[in-house]
Amino acid sequence: MQKVYTLRKYGLVLLGILLLATGAATFRKNDASREEEIKDYLEELKDKHRAIVDTSAIFLSPAACKGCHGKDPMGLANVDLQGIDINLADDWETSMMGLSAKDPLWKAKVSHESLVNPAHAESLENLCTSCHAPMGHYNAFYRGGQPYTMAHLETDSLGQAGVACLGCHSIGTEGLGNSFSGQIPYDTNRVAYGPFTNPMQGPMQLYTNISPVYSPHVSEGRFCSPCHTLISDAVDLNGNPTGVEFVEQATFQEWVNSAFPEQGKTCQSCHMPQILDPVKIAVGYTALPGRTPFNLHSFSGGNSFMVKLIKDNKVELGVNAEDANFDSSLASISRQLKLNTLDVQLLQPVLSGDSIFFKVKLKNKSGHKFPSGYPARRAFVQFVLTSQAGDTLFSSGVSSPDGNIRNYGGPGEPHHNIINQPVQAQIYEMIMGDVNGDITTVLERANVSLKDNRIPPLGFSSEHTNYDTVRIVGSASNDPDFNRIGASEGTGYDIVHYHIPFSSLTATINVNVKVYYQSVPPTWLSEMRMFDSPQIQTFLNLYDEADKSPVLIGEDTLSQVLIPLAIREIDKANPSLFVYPNPATKGEIITIRSPETIIDLKVYSTTGARIGFSHVKSETGTFLIRLSAAPGVYYLDITTTKGRCFEKIILSGSLVK
Repeated sequence: MQKVYTLRKYGLVLLGILLLATGAATFRKNDASREEEIKDYLEELKDKHRAIVDTSAIFLSPAACKGCHGKDPMGLANVDLQGIDINLADDWETSMMGLSAKDPLWKAKVSHESLVNPAHAESLENLCTSCHAPMGHYNAFYRGGQPYTMAHLETDSLGQAGVACLGCHSIGTEGLGNSFSGQIPYDTNRVAYGPFTNPMQGPMQLYTNISPVYSPHVSEGRFCSPCHTLISDAVDLNGNPTGVEFVEQATFQEWVNSAFPEQGKTCQSCHMPQILDPVKIAVGYTALPGRTPFNLHSFSGGNSFMVKLIKDNKVELGVNAEDANFDSSLASISRQLKLNTLDVQLLQPVLSGDSIFFKVKLKNKSGHKFPSGYPARRAFVQFVLTSQAGDTLFSSGVSSPDGNIRNYGGPGEPHHNIINQPVQAQIYEMIMGDVNGDITTVLERANVSLKDNRIPPLGFSSEHTNYDTVRIVGSASNDPDFNRIGASEGTGYDIVHYHIPFSSLTATINVNVKVYYQSVPPTWLSEMRMFDSPQIQTFLNLYDEADKSPVLIGEDTLSQVLIPLAIREIDKANPSLFVYPNPATKGEIITIRSPETIIDLKVYSTTGARIGFSHVKSETGTFLIRLSAAPGVYYLDITTTKGRCFEKIILSGSLVK
């Protein structure tokens, strides 16, 4: 060990000489204050690298990596071409990767599962820590210290680091893409795989005894498979195995069953977006060439709720990170949800019979189902019609500030192709069932999927070899426009149809549709609230005080849509309105006769568009007009001295002369 520290000492002296030499062209030699600043900077750098590093360990604390890959006080390394700091350490530490071992919901859920089946506690904790605290878990495994429990995690700095630097960069290639449920194929040869060819070996080997190695697998989707596929062994209500393997999470398989692999889009493409700026990736090495493309380490997902909750309670949760880093992570998540997740389109309505028909098209832009991952995740559609005065005429999927959806069928709400009642709501989610087919949020009791209508990605097919792992479950599988057009699959979108009776509407309405996302809906915690432990109470106390408003990820609006009135306002005792001929031929004279004087006449299409016509003649109670519009269904908006009414007229082809 002494030899290593001596080499480090002399290596730093040489580094200082090299840095001063290479920096001569950048800094003025005659600027004494600037040279003094550089000397102080080098001394600070030496202090960082003098930190004792266990050079026999397979994994290292992220603090050992931060010296070179963290913030550069001089602003020379880990910045883009505009000088904006993009260092790996700060971006990572407030992502859910950096916070994975301190996530209070995760701790509460592990406690909940252990209380449900106490005899399984040790094996459950060992499984859960394999992905949430992989370095601590596998360090114990390689040293013969398994199982690795939550008690071990509490006193282990490697475990507390969550999914840190070498928790990913030490993953090898053996079996990768077929290793799931926390079975991570680590390379134990003290290597750090990276995406850049010809890495500079010396400094990392000198200070950490870790060798940087180029390998393309760190940029491939299979790199994420060990932890983003979780298959659990189901048990019954007494804790006895049912023999069923339940797919709790299959984000990797969802990506495989999509168009994204063929397009060259991997997990890293979206969650570690690239910049093309050449970036010097190590502090203190000004001679190091800039590396490009550079993957940002923000790991942007969708769980802004938990990042915000941890930020607001970081002291209590033992998280030492600056608020500015949290804010940066939250901004990155917001961009991800709003720009890269879902397209929301409200199509023009169609009038038929006594109803108006709206279509809401939701297109999944991600490379996996939306939402994906942990089974608590859900998204829902809020559809609201209002009058010009602002009164609500119809609503579906409206939520309250506590995160609950108002006036809907509750847990177990089925997938809807058509919604025509306010008590129906479109909720995209996976619902688990126990051995009796009852809804459960106890992960170990999940024996069957009762519903999975999460919107598939582009290219998703039921003919794919892994479809049994990522099935569509419930009525969504029979929805004619859920990921399909006719017999053709893989559209990556769903269309929700809203059918609203005229009788509930006024003549002019506004329509608004919004899609919201929730990572921890209140209903998911109902079963957990029946149990008590310090971890459960800690999380529930924080949750109950948190802002639980769902996250808006997309919306669309139609304004001033004209709707015919369902009930004529003309006196029913008088003879009915006379329109002849009906159907009429394009260009033919149409007679409109009323026992009252006709004051005004307008014509509208089924989409509410105003249609022009030729006014041939008008007499008391009679209008003669010609319509030259395209064949179709139209509405005559007739105002008389008695009131206003609408009459449907069908227009066929052109008049034969």
